[in-house]
Amino acid sequence: MAVDVHPTAVVSAGAKLADGVSVGPLCVVGADVELGRGTRLVASAVVLGPARVGADNVVHPFAVIGAEPQDRSHAGQATCLVVGDRNVFREHVTVHRGTTKDRGPPPSAPTAC
Repeated sequence: MAVDVHPTAVVSAGAKLADGVSVGPLCVVGADVELGRGTRLVASAVVLGPARVGADNVVHPFAVIGAEPQDRSHAGQATCLVVGDRNVFREHVTVHRGTTKDRGPPPSAPTAC
């Protein structure tokens, strides 16, 4: 399966797109983003890094995935977002990276970003 990137999409040179990934019109994929096999960004979706998105996910228009934490305690510490397989992110949803006080693995952990 080939990767399909619409001509109006902006994909960072540092992004990794697996086989079968589809990046629709006006989407943005930032540096240090990995999109798993078969993941689809429908249109006008944004995925920022560091983020690892598993296989067969669908991100609908105007969703923003992987932006900086909105928690007031966040002071610029390195964090990342890890998303599993077969999720659907509907229109206008935001999924931010966690903070270092959360229970997720730190970015230096082998299973993290």
